[in-house]
Amino acid sequence: MKIFSRFSLFLRLSFFSLLITTLVCPASEKPNVLFIAIDDLNCRLGCYGFDHIVSPNLDRLAKRGVRFDRAYCQYPSCGPSRASVLTGLRPDTTGIISNKINFREHLPDGLTLPQHFRNSGYHVTRVGKIFHQDNPTHIGTSGPDDPESWDAVVNPRGRDKDEEDKLTVYTPQLPLPDQMCFLKAEGADGEQTDGKITDETIRVLKKKGDEPAFIGVGYYRPHIPYIAPKKYFDLYSYEKTPLPTWPAGYRATVPAAALASTPEWPNFGTTEREARECILAYDACVSFVDAQVGRLLDFVEGDADLAANTIIVVWGDHGYHLGEHGLWRKNSLFEESARAPLIIYDPRLKNSGSDCSRVVEFVDIFPTVTELAGIEMPENLDGVSLVPLVKNPDEEWNRPAFSQVQFREAGGRSIRTDRWRYVEWDGGERGIELYDQKADPTEMNNLSNDPAFATVRKTLRGKLKDQWKESK
Repeated sequence: MKIFSRFSLFLRLSFFSLLITTLVCPASEKPNVLFIAIDDLNCRLGCYGFDHIVSPNLDRLAKRGVRFDRAYCQYPSCGPSRASVLTGLRPDTTGIISNKINFREHLPDGLTLPQHFRNSGYHVTRVGKIFHQDNPTHIGTSGPDDPESWDAVVNPRGRDKDEEDKLTVYTPQLPLPDQMCFLKAEGADGEQTDGKITDETIRVLKKKGDEPAFIGVGYYRPHIPYIAPKKYFDLYSYEKTPLPTWPAGYRATVPAAALASTPEWPNFGTTEREARECILAYDACVSFVDAQVGRLLDFVEGDADLAANTIIVVWGDHGYHLGEHGLWRKNSLFEESARAPLIIYDPRLKNSGSDCSRVVEFVDIFPTVTELAGIEMPENLDGVSLVPLVKNPDEEWNRPAFSQVQFREAGGRSIRTDRWRYVEWDGGERGIELYDQKADPTEMNNLSNDPAFATVRKTLRGKLKDQWKESK
């Protein structure tokens, strides 16, 4: 009887302990996710080796999580890239190869990353731009958003949208979303759209109950128009803002299609001074957005529960040219356009300050965040989980990155391996490029016609063709 009584007491105590644990740590044992997208952010950050860029907050996040040094988007344009990231599918699968197409037109029953979290018991909120919106046209509206993905949406609008008539414009022949233009804005950070995005995200976090939260935070800068409070422009010096150069005769060494993204070559016909001023303005916008990310990090770190249980993912939707190769903006297959920042921080993992040099793809973000959150993995994703690299950045990894673009009449496909980039334009009919990233990281020496690299070219061409054969 004593044995039974003790066992009965043990059972009662165990049940009571389990009940207390459940009450103290309910379903919110699931980690929260802050999914931060930054429009047109390239790797021009302190943590990516650009020491003159003032980005202390993204740098500190990189020191706590894993910074992927060589992460590549699947399509260097906003709409196609975001559709790929948010579905875990390649552009040929989503059918999105333009900013003018909504992925639901091709995948009416497709599953998105936030939708999957919503189906898995999360309260899912969007603040700002996550799916494609024309920037700055759709600021303050949902634009062509995906309502099925969200429980709630917030569309902040700041004075930057109302002061577009004050811009200094150097390419008036282009539409506003493409113009090289800037504004040294008056007023405080909180008056700008991105400042309001931070305020609204903090408000959502403050109101969060026990239900786990997935919050898509989408900043509009540094996308054109380059607008930031004047104090961020003051962080940089025109004299210390150089314009990239290239060797004499360079243009004749690459296919015309490779430079098609800037039809008025170089730099849309701007003067050196104008281009340098726009580079400085871009850098100012990066520092402004970095400050907004810093405010979010401060809030999360100031709340013990959030700090211990919030995964933070930061990504730029693609790279961005600032005069390299004579190009501006995106839509090329050079490194500056296809490569973009990716930082993943999970406070539950003890790998702070790790850099991962493996080649990874943005299509891998969906399965990675899903696995980190411990929810069921959807079937038929094109990407693979990067969790092995998040846990051990030196893990063996031998997957190349594939990117593609269709700009004007030229269609290009690229494979990026640990050492090489190989590009074909219209199956090679409009030209081929081959770059040795080890010897030529700025991709100035096209080796495609060099017989010494015939074997490399043949091998990479075969892998490129196999990839697109598989995607059919």
